[in-house]
Amino acid sequence: MIEVKHLTKKYGSNVAVNDVSFTVESGRVYGFLGPNGAGKSTTMNIICGCLAATKGQVLVDGVDIYEEPLAARRKIGYLPEIPPLYKDMTPNEYLRFVANAKKVKDVAKEIRRVSELTSISDVGDRLIRNLSKGYRQRVGIAQAILGDPEIIVLDEPTVGLDPVQIVEIRSLIRSLGEDHTVILSSHILSEISATCDHVIVIAHGKIVANDTLEKLDRVLGEREVLTVESRADADKLKKCLAGVDGIEQISASQSAVGTKLDIEVAEGCDIRESVFGAFASANVPIVSLSSNSMNLEQIFMKLINEEHITGADRDEALDVPDASDEAEATAPEAKNAVAPDAASPYYEKRPKKQKPAEPEDDLSEYSTLFGDPDDDGKEDK
Repeated sequence: MIEVKHLTKKYGSNVAVNDVSFTVESGRVYGFLGPNGAGKSTTMNIICGCLAATKGQVLVDGVDIYEEPLAARRKIGYLPEIPPLYKDMTPNEYLRFVANAKKVKDVAKEIRRVSELTSISDVGDRLIRNLSKGYRQRVGIAQAILGDPEIIVLDEPTVGLDPVQIVEIRSLIRSLGEDHTVILSSHILSEISATCDHVIVIAHGKIVANDTLEKLDRVLGEREVLTVESRADADKLKKCLAGVDGIEQISASQSAVGTKLDIEVAEGCDIRESVFGAFASANVPIVSLSSNSMNLEQIFMKLINEEHITGADRDEALDVPDASDEAEATAPEAKNAVAPDAASPYYEKRPKKQKPAEPEDDLSEYSTLFGDPDDDGKEDK
């Protein structure tokens, strides 16, 4: 669905995104994680066509975001961290404007659909400036899913919401994931764990992990130890486990409820069902059954720890300049490179030190996301 190939973004000598490559498959919910300044939002802006890369390639369903920007962006619904709302409009007016910019066919029907999906129908005629933070966020999500795009990118969709609103937005994201490919960026790790089935972690401008939580736990975690507590004595418990395959060692100790067994599990084995079945067959009740598997917070901290980046990779990740960086900054870029001041589908060519001209009206800035409403899509202006 999305292919990111050797993506790099530089601001002068600072490398915000450093040779990033990954693939987003259709029909999955991806969590995009990274500490502040890791290059997370920069990468998402480039993928959505809101920011030009220094070099690299982004394909959206096989369409190059640089060569056919309008065609690629029509496949994406994007909610930035700060929703692009016009506060003097009502949600209905705003969604009508966005629908026209996206060239939605049946505007009224589509507005009703997204309003019901995001539960903003009751506030459709109120000014956006008078809405709560939660409702504004819902309006932002509604504009992202207008036109039913195949890919939905949400950058920090629950920032500033209360616990009830967070639960509602998470439920909405899960429902969107049933029919769309969703990329969710969030600093709330429990949110990623609850809504996503795949995690991409970026640190120091580089991808450091790209896998499911279960596989990351197996790769990064220590040898699994299954802890069982029961009121039965240790000898009876060990006898129950005699026929269970995948057990390397058992140690017993006393606990508040009776006996605690620490069962060291062989690599690659999942014996939880077998252990439960063995105790059930022997009519031995289990008070608790737990594993030492890592949670997302532990995985995240381990991945972004600088101690895991060594040598030249560590220098590059920490943006330590060298002679090759200086040479690259002055040399012509390879194919698909976009020089900082070169003409591109996203920015008007201007002298380096000239301050960008102010937009003539508030609507012009929205063309970055959706293109010119008057444009027939044949030529990118």
